[in-house]
Amino acid sequence: MEIIFEEDIEMDRGTTKVTTHPAEKEHWANIEVAIQTSEKRIMVINAKNDRNVSIVSSSIAVIEPEGRMCSVRVITGEMFHLNTRLKFVEEVLNSPQFIKINNQTIINTSYIKEFSATDNARIKVILTNGSCYFVSRYYIKNFRRNYHG
Repeated sequence: MEIIFEEDIEMDRGTTKVTTHPAEKEHWANIEVAIQTSEKRIMVINAKNDRNVSIVSSSIAVIEPEGRMCSVRVITGEMFHLNTRLKFVEEVLNSPQFIKINNQTIINTSYIKEFSATDNARIKVILTNGSCYFVSRYYIKNFRRNYHG
């Protein structure tokens, strides 16, 4: 099978168009699965030794600002740094599974264990690793709209 990549500035970012010969239609499901399951990797800095490391974005549980960088905590508990500000992280990740829940936190919705309403119209979110975060009132609509757990 020959693979040809083309750019189309008219397409939305995050959209992929696959064009095949009609005889290849029986393979579309396999092609879609291969594209959907391909893991996006990002370069982070190991907090212990300052070395660059490539990690799978789906392993990230929480991202929080730390000075001019961001701290990245993966679900296993390891800590990394991402050399960008929090306001640009969503562009770097470019994934609907990451939701900003307050001015200081982006979480991976894949790791939400449970959530419940609290005082002052906020939501308490508990991740599978036991960590607890709060969705601020400003981000509640976005959280409800984008979390499909």
